Amino acid sequence: MIQNEKILIGKGNQNVYLLPSLANRHGLIAGATGTGKTVTLKVLASDFSQLGVPVFIADIKGDVAGISKAGKPHEKIQERIDIIGIQNFEFSGMPTRFFDVFQKQGHPIRTTVSDMGPELLSRLMGLTAIQSGVMHITFKIADDNSLKLLDLKDLRTMLQYVGDHNKEYTTEYGNVSKQSIGAILRAILKLHDAGGDIFFGEPMFDILDFIDNDDQGKGIINILDCVELYQSPLLYATFLLWLLSELFENLDEVGDLDKPKLVFFFDEAHLLFDDAPKELVQQIERVVKLIRSKGVGVYFVTQNPTDIPDSVLAQLANRVQHALRAYTPKEIKTVKAAAQSFRTNPNFDTQEQITQLKTGEALVSFLDEDGVPSVVEKTLICPPQCSFNSIDNERRKNIIRASELYGKYEDTIDAESAYEILKIVMEEEEKEEQKTKVAKKSKKKKSLLERAATNAMGTLTRESAKTAIGSFTGNYNPTKTPIEKATNSVISTIGGEIGRSLTRGLFSILKK
Repeated sequence: MIQNEKILIGKGNQNVYLLPSLANRHGLIAGATGTGKTVTLKVLASDFSQLGVPVFIADIKGDVAGISKAGKPHEKIQERIDIIGIQNFEFSGMPTRFFDVFQKQGHPIRTTVSDMGPELLSRLMGLTAIQSGVMHITFKIADDNSLKLLDLKDLRTMLQYVGDHNKEYTTEYGNVSKQSIGAILRAILKLHDAGGDIFFGEPMFDILDFIDNDDQGKGIINILDCVELYQSPLLYATFLLWLLSELFENLDEVGDLDKPKLVFFFDEAHLLFDDAPKELVQQIERVVKLIRSKGVGVYFVTQNPTDIPDSVLAQLANRVQHALRAYTPKEIKTVKAAAQSFRTNPNFDTQEQITQLKTGEALVSFLDEDGVPSVVEKTLICPPQCSFNSIDNERRKNIIRASELYGKYEDTIDAESAYEILKIVMEEEEKEEQKTKVAKKSKKKKSLLERAATNAMGTLTRESAKTAIGSFTGNYNPTKTPIEKATNSVISTIGGEIGRSLTRGLFSILKK
């Protein structure tokens, strides 16, 4: 609920509010399964929407979709409304758009291989350090020649070309072994089978389409259906990192605002960090730290706060901690760590309270007006105005068809790219190879004819014989390399891209 331009999250000894101006300081929603994390997520997302702030939610279980539908009266909901003292409570759904990487439960979201970049792709495919280096070299060669890698067939063709010409690139770019190329190609095949052929391509999703409002000024809630995506944890994690990186590269610095430009909720947040190398965790920390200056708030939803690295957890200033169970020494240690992350409330033992919270209750600490974490409050969370349940497929389809984005991303485009260009290059090289073979045969023939001419015509000098035979056999002397010829032949079809250097920013994401 919105009260005096503040978000009412619930009530402890007094009302507990999240200040919109400090919502871009990020946050954490934690708690064991069944303790109310999803309801808290819906309450916060709905309130941001009512403030005019667009929201992105990764929906793991498929139950967040109910935020698009108004809830129904229930005696327990009314009891909670009365306890908290909410005035003029109204059930309502929020303006919603659905997205799906696999193009089944929402608008398609695609990116290009070039835009994702070698860093995230290497992690996605589980490449070794050496193989990742080869991937970076391949992207550098493609970027230097303005060869766009749109889909996986572009990447396969580029890798094959670099592998076939590895000796030519060693001096300028570094060593490229055919063994590494082969390993990467095998990884690409696995990625293809996991759905990469659907995710990579055009039209590429414009990340700014997430930042939109309806005709009443409410922020659109963008829900990414992750039920299938979640089955591939590495693809899920890499995709979410790509979204953050895209926002970081494309949004302007705005400083402190009255409210965020966009708020992200990442469910099952531990998937972002499981088995992640130290260097990558440091980059995630950097993105989370810096993206708040772009007006973006990031909220991680997970079971245990310890699922998130300390360096990232330190950036999450607004916290909602639902109940945790403590039956084993490890679980007790987790509860203790969670309790110690809050400012002590002299009225209760925080560690003890975490294990005794009921469903719908949480320990809450938000930043106050001075930017200081408030004393932790045992809080009864507000009921959602939307439905507790999900929605049926027919309602989802109607929402998708009614969206202003419908038709913008639905049809795949197969544009001219590295595959088409390199196909011409390789055809040209094959022709040149055939010409070279013919030239060698011609040279051998010339040598035989010269000897015959010298023996038969003593009056002719060797030079005059060469001249005569040369005019008969012809002389092949190419002036352009195959890639130059191929480039010239397709430059008009790719809009003059050749010759324009491509640059990359954080995470090796392609800069626009």
